[in-house]
Amino acid sequence: MTLVQMQPRPASGGPVHPTLVVADVMDAAGPQVCDDMSVEVALSVMAAARTARLVVCDQDGQCTGLVTHAELTAIRGGSAYTDRVRLRDLLGDHGSFTSAVTTMADAEYAMRTRRLGVLPVVDEQGSALGVLALSC
Repeated sequence: MTLVQMQPRPASGGPVHPTLVVADVMDAAGPQVCDDMSVEVALSVMAAARTARLVVCDQDGQCTGLVTHAELTAIRGGSAYTDRVRLRDLLGDHGSFTSAVTTMADAEYAMRTRRLGVLPVVDEQGSALGVLALSC
C-alpha cells in the first residue's frame, strides 16, 4: 500500500499539489469481491490475501465501496451479527470514490473532510482502478 504523506492546506485555501493527480500516487486495488459475500468469507479472503481491506463490487463489476478488516471484525463481534449479513448491507457511507484524474489536493481535502483513510479510485465506468490511502 502506498501511503501518501500530505501537508495541511495553506490558510489561503489554495491547492497543496496543484498538478499531482490521484493516478500518480494510487496503489493497486488489491482483492475485489462481490457485494453478496458474507462477512465470514470476506474475512477469510482477507486472511488468505494478507490484506486489511477489500474493494467491493456489484455483480456488474462496478465498485460499490470498500471494507476493512477492522470494520468487519467489529461487525462480527456485535450482538446483532448473523451469518446472513452481506457486504452490501455494510457499505453505508463507504460508497465514496474518486477519479484517477482528481487532483491530490481535492482528494486529500475530501478524504480529510469525510474522515476517510482509504478511498477507492474508479474509472469512468465505475470499475476499480486502485486505492488511495492517506497517512495521518
